[in-house]
Formats: sequence, structure tokens, C-alpha cells
Amino acid sequence: MKVHFDILRKIRASVLSLIDGYTLEQLHSIPHGFKNHIAWNITHLVVTQQLLHYTLSSRDCLVSDELINQYKKGITPKKILTQEAFDRVIALFKELPDVLEEDYNKGVFIKYREYPTSTGFVLDSIDKAIVFNNMHESLHLGVIMSLKKLV
Repeated sequence: MKVHFDILRKIRASVLSLIDGYTLEQLHSIPHGFKNHIAWNITHLVVTQQLLHYTLSSRDCLVSDELINQYKKGITPKKILTQEAFDRVIALFKELPDVLEEDYNKGVFIKYREYPTSTGFVLDSIDKAIVFNNMHESLHLGVIMSLKKLV
């Protein structure tokens, strides 16, 4: 599984390099034809990773319920993050892959509640969830690349 954690880190490093130098205003800009912005996509990735790995394994998430409720699947942006709040999101974005790998190696993901994804793939283990999450993050990397061209 080590390679999958490395892939997650690489995807996130790619996202961070894409937004380097962008202002908070640019990160919250929603171009015509889109329903969210770069900051929303990044925060959504933090939230979704926690839901797919921790919630479905009956573990406590490492992010707040408030953040989850504002950035989970199906939610559109309702507010602009302050610089301080976005900096906290970026810190989580950077740190949580290491925490996930540590928890995985400790064996904390004992059970997993089956979850059929919107793509039709059924997650029934933490291993499948880790692989699927990388696909999900790659999709949002592509969205962020598209948004960046229009911001």
C-alpha cells in the first residue's frame, strides 16, 4: 500500500504547486459554468478523504463536523474562507496523508462499512477506499487545473 500513500502525497503536492502565488480572492473565484472554486475543491478533498477512510471505518474524523458539512459531496460554496481558515485547511491537506499512513500501519482500520460510490464502484475495505480516494483526488486535480486557467 505504500505506493498509494506516495501517490496521494504527489497529487496533493501537484495541487499545492498549481495554487502557489494565487491570492485568496483568486482561490475563491467561481468562473462562469462552474459551481465551485479552487479553495472549495481543496477543502472538499480534505473532507472526502476523512469521510472515506475514517467515517466509513467507524473512526472519528480529524476535521470538524462544521468543515465536513460545508464541503462534503453535493454542497456548493456558501462562504469565503478567511486566510487563517484557509491556512488551516492547507496544513490539514499537507499533514493528513502522513496521519492516514501511520494509522493504516498501526492497524486502526479494522472494520469498514460498505459504500457504493457515485461512480458505481463499491468500497468495502480500507484498501479499496485508499485507492479510490486517489482517483477522486486526481479528478479534482483536473478540475483545479481547469479552474486555474479561468481565474
